Amino acid sequence: MEYLLNFDELEKYFKKADFTDVKVFEGEASLGQFIASMLSYYPWWIVQLYRIRKLLVGILGLVKHEAPQKLPTLQPEDVSFTPGETVTFFIVRRAKKETFWISETPDDKHLRAFFGVVKEPLGKSMNRFYVITTVFYKHWTGPVYFNLIRPFHHLVVTRMAQYGLTRENITRID
Repeated sequence: MEYLLNFDELEKYFKKADFTDVKVFEGEASLGQFIASMLSYYPWWIVQLYRIRKLLVGILGLVKHEAPQKLPTLQPEDVSFTPGETVTFFIVRRAKKETFWISETPDDKHLRAFFGVVKEPLGKSMNRFYVITTVFYKHWTGPVYFNLIRPFHHLVVTRMAQYGLTRENITRID
């Protein structure tokens, strides 16, 4: 975790956050491969969780974001490192190729959330990936919403990262 302190430019994504989660994984993927694979993980149970989330959003009166018609299978070249561009529904905020990638979820009235990955090279093609989530509450509904989904957050992020390290190269079928 000390490795993350090497990046002063990432401090604003942690400082004064209401919730911070850092999960650590190791593998041979590049940063782009890891992110592309993570964001391509859509098993049936995650799709069901998004349907349940839609109900929760309605009850709490939160911003309803459009669900994609097609769930993408990303390749490393699909992962933009340009601030302001999007990767799936994440908006890239700060990135440095093969070093780190920080994104933000779409604007909501209840919270502001960042999701990112920092890569630490270990040698012999092995890398350590720090998968980071930070949440800043903007409204009383923020902690209510997030505490309801928090147990699922841990499960989803862990499974996404595990998939990010084990997914074989998938050729795109468009």
